[in-house]
Amino acid sequence: MEATAQSLLTNSRAVIKIDCAEFQHSHEIAELIGSPPGYLGHRETHALLSQEMLNQYHTEKLKLSLVLFDEIEKASDALWNLLLGILDKATLTLGDNRKVDFSSAMIFLTSNLGAAEMSSLLTPRLGFYVEQPPDAANKAKLSARMSSAGIAAARRRFTPEFMNRLDHIVVFKSLGEAELRQIVDVELDMVRQRIETVAVGCPFLINVTPSAKEFLLLEGTDVRYGARPLKRAIERLLVQPLSNLLATGQIRRGDRVRVSHAEGSPVLTFYRDSDALAAWGTSLAAA
Repeated sequence: MEATAQSLLTNSRAVIKIDCAEFQHSHEIAELIGSPPGYLGHRETHALLSQEMLNQYHTEKLKLSLVLFDEIEKASDALWNLLLGILDKATLTLGDNRKVDFSSAMIFLTSNLGAAEMSSLLTPRLGFYVEQPPDAANKAKLSARMSSAGIAAARRRFTPEFMNRLDHIVVFKSLGEAELRQIVDVELDMVRQRIETVAVGCPFLINVTPSAKEFLLLEGTDVRYGARPLKRAIERLLVQPLSNLLATGQIRRGDRVRVSHAEGSPVLTFYRDSDALAAWGTSLAAA
């Protein structure tokens, strides 16, 4: 979603996100549409889905709103019924009878339904199981089975009229090694951007070697949880040590820091290429 917002609206934060876990009871829907007249606190409540909120990220070039309902399966039936009108007529009626126009909005619903079933497809079954070679045909069959499992789980959870109002259902597959390697590069680029913006008084350059990338990939790979463990591994093994080096003055302005990994070591090693002395790790050592 952030990438979509950045691409279309040049602002990765231009997403109106509704956390459906906060709307598990029907009375909580008032936070989205406001309390009707006559209810206590009517004038003090502000609808989260008002026209003003919907238009806040419009630009001169593009009048488009991105609305995300995250983990829709956790919401109450009242929120699902609310979405029926939005998805069908692109109109929402607030508590004070004002109309909200969703005709210029893209609505996304995310869900973890079917995750357990799809995960079981990736796990070898008990008994006389013969692993098939990962050729294109087997990958296509596995992809089709995972898509069917995800859609079937959604159909069991939601009513037919709700499913019939969805324009398209996308089933996300588990991340493979190639995708995770790309994510490592993206996350490292984000770390470099953080260094440029946060360490204004002490900018420095980092070079992450292939051995360090492999170590981060090994520590952060988990088939069940996707890319989140990888991001936590980079934060724990790379960002936090860099912060300590910067706070203690071991990294100075203009330094070139090389990040490497020795086989069998539980941590990364940081070197200043200027004097080739290890600045961080299990022990100080010459490069």
